[in-house]
Amino acid sequence: MKYRVAIVGATGMVGQRFITLLHNHPWFEISALVASGRSAGRTYASAVEGRWKMAAPIPESVRNMIVMDSAQREKVAECADFIFCAVDMPKAEIRAMEEAFARLETPVVSNNSACRGVEDVPMLVPEINGAHTQVIAAQRKRLGTRRGFIACKPNCSIQGYVPALTPLRDFGLSKISVCTYQAVSGAGKTLESWPEMADNVIPFIGGEEQKSEQEPLKIWGSVENGVIVPAQSPIISAQCYRVPVSDGHMAAVSVSFDRKPSIEEIYARWESFEGLAKLGLPSAPKKFLTVFREDNRPQTRLDRDLENGMGISIGRLREDNIFDCKFVSLSHNTLRGAAGGAVLMAELLVHQGYIEKK
Repeated sequence: MKYRVAIVGATGMVGQRFITLLHNHPWFEISALVASGRSAGRTYASAVEGRWKMAAPIPESVRNMIVMDSAQREKVAECADFIFCAVDMPKAEIRAMEEAFARLETPVVSNNSACRGVEDVPMLVPEINGAHTQVIAAQRKRLGTRRGFIACKPNCSIQGYVPALTPLRDFGLSKISVCTYQAVSGAGKTLESWPEMADNVIPFIGGEEQKSEQEPLKIWGSVENGVIVPAQSPIISAQCYRVPVSDGHMAAVSVSFDRKPSIEEIYARWESFEGLAKLGLPSAPKKFLTVFREDNRPQTRLDRDLENGMGISIGRLREDNIFDCKFVSLSHNTLRGAAGGAVLMAELLVHQGYIEKK
């Protein structure tokens, strides 16, 4: 008996990626596809006609599934043990919707940013801060629920460099400058559907730099009295650019430490940093961090799909004239950075006992 999963926002690009990842998943099965009233009542194939962006075809198991209306929350909650949520709505409306589903005793694993800043909502990179799920007890008390809660996936832009910096934290991260070069799929588009991106770089992504500067501090924070208290350091300065790449977010990182490690010490930390493979979670990469010592790696097209898109690749480590060192890191933004990261979160929440069958 698999866990029944509803995908809220099933017609969007991240929703489509959820469908491809959950097709034949060993633990989870899709029990409901949910979208706005514009798509509700239609078959899924009809609702996404001309808008299916995945390389693989729509799985036969969902082609003729009738799309449900996200406004019919009680009906959706009845169909699912938990929910994946990836919607394009104003933040206040997203938070209201996610809390409504949680109060209907249906856990929400969210790809949205609306609840990331809420102090009793865990925002997880499972390999790094899986212990933050302990605040769920306090969140349930606030919401008045027994099993319902919200857990969030962080912003896609930080998925590459936060895992690379985490093994170095005990050297005292003090200052970080990061420039991210982000794929068009992060905007829910393809190169074919966004002709303005051809031969172009756009030096602005709304809200992205603030998220890139603030969210790592919550991930590196501590749990105190039922809330997550963000770390006080390092200081992070981020610039985020949209580049003409289909998938894969690259980050160029410069970092200073309180106690400067050697280049070989950094390599050693990266190469010994373990992920979650030993827990037996289906989506966990066998090798979380892949380190390249070549001058020209990682490369987006060559390395974004490492570990089925769930691995992080790091390279070009060298000393810096202003900071202590600099490097490049890469993650797949719609797999590790979006739907795949959320699926791994859900697997961890099942493993820890927070998601149960109704």
